[in-house]
Amino acid sequence: MTAGRAKVAILISGRGSNMAALIEAAADPAFPAEIALVLSNRPDAAGLARAAAAGITTEVVDHKDFGKNREGFERALDAALQAHGIAFVCLAGFMRLLTPWFVGRWEGRMINVHPALLPAFKGLDTHARALAAGVRLHGATVHLVVPEMDSGPIVVQGAVPVGDDDTPDTLAARVLAVEHRLYPLALRWLAEGRINVEAGRCRIAGASAPAGLLIAPAV
Repeated sequence: MTAGRAKVAILISGRGSNMAALIEAAADPAFPAEIALVLSNRPDAAGLARAAAAGITTEVVDHKDFGKNREGFERALDAALQAHGIAFVCLAGFMRLLTPWFVGRWEGRMINVHPALLPAFKGLDTHARALAAGVRLHGATVHLVVPEMDSGPIVVQGAVPVGDDDTPDTLAARVLAVEHRLYPLALRWLAEGRINVEAGRCRIAGASAPAGLLIAPAV
């Protein structure tokens, strides 16, 4: 552990692809946050082994042990986070809807990455739905977490063009590469205290409008 860096927990339910991108970014001593804990609601989550191999502390709070008591499960999650001195939480394929109680505990300190350009295509099957809608641009969004699913203030977005021959799988692969770039960037800004929410919108201190224009399709 490096003194002065904010402690971060990553919550996962599966393989933890975005988790790996965050761990890689935080391996740089100059990164303003360290991954102090990877926490899963599933004991068989493949990402636990990946995190352990990277020297990250892992824990499991199995939601099945709590039956329908969602808040009881989340209180156990929160207790684990508090025990490790966690400052910020990153959701990385964490397949549980969180209650207002838990979200309120971590308001402004918990982010999520979603494989679509929110507010479009909230929920699941985003790539197939984007193709069915005929959009020309698709992408990923990192947002602050609020009780409503996929609805928090947007921190950063990245877009990719959609090709006529794209499938959900090919589109998903390109969007995932965008997610891996966006998530460490958003965590850096969060740990640096550069994210401020004004009237429901994120303002990033020191940010400027990007140059250039992305048009799809190109002819």
